[in-house]
This record gives sequence, structure tokens and C-alpha cells, in this order.
Amino acid sequence: MFKVLDRYIIRKFLGTYAFSIVLLLAIVVMFDINEKLDPFLRAPLRATVFDYFMNFLPYFANQFSPLFIFIAVIFFTSKLASNSEIIAILSTGMSYHRFARPYLISATVIAIAGYLLSAYVIPPANVKRIDYTNRYVRNKSVDYGSNIMLMVAPGEIVYMSRYDAPTKTGIRFSMEKFDDEKHLQSRLTAQSVRWDTIYSWQLYDYVIRDFKDNREFIRRGHRLDTVIPFEPRDFLIAVNDHEKLTTPALTEYIERQKQRGVGNIKTFEVEYHRRIAMTAAAFILTIIGMSLSSRKVKGGMGINIGIGLVLSFSYILFMTVTQTFALSGLTSPALAMWIPNIIYAIIAVVLYARACRY
Repeated sequence: MFKVLDRYIIRKFLGTYAFSIVLLLAIVVMFDINEKLDPFLRAPLRATVFDYFMNFLPYFANQFSPLFIFIAVIFFTSKLASNSEIIAILSTGMSYHRFARPYLISATVIAIAGYLLSAYVIPPANVKRIDYTNRYVRNKSVDYGSNIMLMVAPGEIVYMSRYDAPTKTGIRFSMEKFDDEKHLQSRLTAQSVRWDTIYSWQLYDYVIRDFKDNREFIRRGHRLDTVIPFEPRDFLIAVNDHEKLTTPALTEYIERQKQRGVGNIKTFEVEYHRRIAMTAAAFILTIIGMSLSSRKVKGGMGINIGIGLVLSFSYILFMTVTQTFALSGLTSPALAMWIPNIIYAIIAVVLYARACRY
């Protein structure tokens, strides 16, 4: 059961965490308004408030959660230390491990909330936010593709010379089917295709060639409505598409694209592992912040806050750098996202061990 001290520290931790989020988000909003003032004036006010800002604020808060955690821990723990409250707590015979328990409980609450947000809540909200920025700020959507080739099913390979998203049409389409021994069974070609819904496609001026018993059977037609298990989002991949998928949808998308031989899915794999790594970061940065600021030092809490800001920004910068390693193929996405956690976990263990000796 929680004791008075546990409730006191948890309330201080979570309260300071929430306050730091509100304070920094207010600053971010002001800078964002200044940067995007012209698009905001062109867009309807309702869309700006509800489609953009109401979805941008949770996204930004979750992205920079390590910074908010560090600031919160450093700030209120340094204040406890400067008031000699930590000395009084430990002088009662309480171990440092017991003193750390409410910190870890608070970190658990933040980690669980952060994962649920990033895995299930923020991706649907990002759909509205990204659609707003594409429409009023800067369009980063991919409207066409060329020389598209992918495996839509085992033994079935599709090729399209060009596809235009606004008209939902493609030209010079072909689909080849192979048996288990890699022998060509049939080849379907069409001058143009049109995507309808989900896996429904309409083929125009098509020719189907079936190969059986060393003979070729040809069928022709003007229009063919058929089901082909792929859709434009499988090959028209925009820069922010990985932020729109919930974690289960992201996992399914990665596996499906790997089976189809699509190569540009590194950003999706990085996003998947980043969501998990950020959960572990809540505990690592909490331990570092607590270990740094639990001692009363000369100069007050300013030194601790300065150190905390440097470490938190360096963590975010380090994760950004290692992310480029994964995108360039130097490391796997999983390793790239966990390298900062591994290094900062070592720092956390060293600092915690030193703090326990005082």
C-alpha cells in the first residue's frame, strides 16, 4: 500500500510533469503560430483548432516526453534536496531503494500512458493533423508512382508503369502468376487500370494469356472487374505515413510489405521500435534525474536543471542520429532505437550506484 511519502512524491512527480508539459506546449504553440501564420489565416478556424492543434499537442508532448520527464524529476527532486527533505527522509532509516519506489511507480504510469498514446490514440489523430498540413501548409503526400513492381501474393507479381492517385488510374499494367516451380502460368496485361475500393480494380483493354501443356490460350476484353490483393497505399508511401498507423496496423503493414518485396519500409520499422524504446526511456531517465538531483549541492537547483536539460536534449539528439543509421542501412532499426537506451541505462546504473552510497 502507498504510504504518505509515496503519495507525496508521486503527486509531486506527476504534477510537475503535467505542469512542464503545459508550460512548454504553450511556448511551442506560440512559435508554431508564428511560423505558420499565413496557412492558419487561410484555413478555417475550426479546422485549425480541432484538426491541427488538438492533434498536434498530444503528438508533440509524446515525442518529447523524455524531456518533460527529466525536467520534472530534476526540478522537484532538487527542490526536495535544497529543503533538506531527502536528508530527513533517509535519516529515518529508509533505504535509497525504498526512496526510489514512488519514482518508479510514477515512471510506470507515464510509460504506460505514453505507449497507449503512441500505439493507439495518436496515430488516428495524426491522420487529421497530416491531412491538414498537406492541405493548408505544405503538401507532402505522394500523388503518383512510376515503375511499380511488387509481389501481391505468393507467385503473383504486379507491374505498373505509372499510377496517379488523384485519378486513381494506372497505365501499362501487367500481372504474372508462377507455379511452385517458378514456371509462368498466366500473364495479364492491360492498357490502363483503375482502383475502386480496397482490393477492387477495373482493367481496361486487357489481354490474358494462360500457359498450359505447352499451349497458349488468349482472352481479350474491354473491361474486367477483378480483385487483386494490393492497393495504392502499398506503393505510394509518403514521408509521414508511418505516423498514421496504430501499432497492430504497423506490425501487419511491415510484415505484408516484407512479403511483397517492398524495400522502403525502414521508417515504419524505426517507428515500431521507437514506440517501445520510448517506453523504456521513461524509467532510465527517471533514475538518472533522481540520482543526479537527490543530493544537496552548492549553487542550488540551477546546476541540476542545467545538467538535466543537457542530458535530455542529448538523449533526443542521440536517438535522432541513430535513427539515420537505420534509415541508411548501417544498423537494424531495433538496434538503432535501443542504442541510446543501452548507453543511458549504463549511465543510470552508475549514477544510481553512486547515489546509494551517500
